[in-house]
This record gives sequence, C-alpha cells and structure tokens, in this order.
Amino acid sequence: MASIESNQLLLAATAAAEDKKAEDIRILALDPSESGLTDYFLICNGTNDRQNVAISDEIELKLKRDFGVYPHSVEGRRQAEWILMDYVDFIVHVFSPEKRAFYGLERLRKSATTLSIDELNADVKASIVAVRKAPKKTAAKKAVKAPATKAAAKAAAKKAPAKKAVKAVKKVAAKKSVKKAAKKAAKSR
Repeated sequence: MASIESNQLLLAATAAAEDKKAEDIRILALDPSESGLTDYFLICNGTNDRQNVAISDEIELKLKRDFGVYPHSVEGRRQAEWILMDYVDFIVHVFSPEKRAFYGLERLRKSATTLSIDELNADVKASIVAVRKAPKKTAAKKAVKAPATKAAAKAAAKKAPAKKAVKAVKKVAAKKSVKKAAKKAAKSR
C-alpha cells in the first residue's frame, strides 16, 4: 500500500500532466501480488513529441519544486515517443498516441484497478484524517520531558525525531553545566 506522501506526489504529477493538456490520463493501481515493481502507473499521452517533453518536464518540475523529489530515472526523453519517469512508488508513462495504442499498457495490466483522480484524492484525505486522529503521545515526547542522564538523552535521540533529540541532549548538557558551575563556585569559597 502506498503512503500518503506518494499518493500526494501522484496527485501532483497528475495535475501537472493536466496543466500541459495531456490526453486520456489514467491511474492504474497495480496488483501487489503481480507487481513488486511499483504501486501505480500514471499513463497519459500528448499529441506530439514536443508536448510529451513538455508534460514530462512539468511533472518533474512540479514534484521537485513542491516536494523536493526527483525521479530515480527518466528514459525516452530524447525520442519523446514513450517517456518513462520512475518515482519508485509510481511510474509515469507519457506516450505518443501511436505508441500508446501499440504497447497497450492498460491491456497488459488486466489485474490493475483504474482509479479516478477523485478516488485517489478521497484516499489521501481519509489517510490524513486517520493520521490526525491517531494518539499523539509517543516515547519521544516522554523522553524529551526530563532526561536525567546521558543514557536517557541517548534513548531520546534514538526514539525522537532529530530536532527533539537535539533539544533533549541540550537540556541534559545545560543541567550538567549548571551543576558544574555550582560545584566550582562551592569549591572556590
């Protein structure tokens, strides 16, 4: 099952293809038992080679600009009859009309389910709501509250996200530096 982020990327890629007037846009949810390759195919076509390049460029630019994500590989951009962009969780196929009819990916993936943009959008929204309703107390929050020792700070660093771990370590360091200063002041008296 694809993550919320990969579904958002797929929606953004679909919107980018629509912005460049891609035709016959289809999203295929691949059967996991048959395809260990990816979760989705985004298939579309342009009317000519220049439009195919423009569609693929727009998808790449939008995902890079909005999400900081680059394709792992891009093939066929030079010939522009079939451009393949691999984003791991989904693969974008931008065809010329002739090549799309010839290869017929939709026919080859009979077990795949065709999704509409509205269905994918509803799935993303439902996933976001489920994440927001999930309990928010975590071990990381407990560890950040009062790490009394170096071991507690290390445990917090392993369990907490990087920012929280840094805060926990700084808290421990600050407590130790205050204790050292107090000891020095007591010794100098």
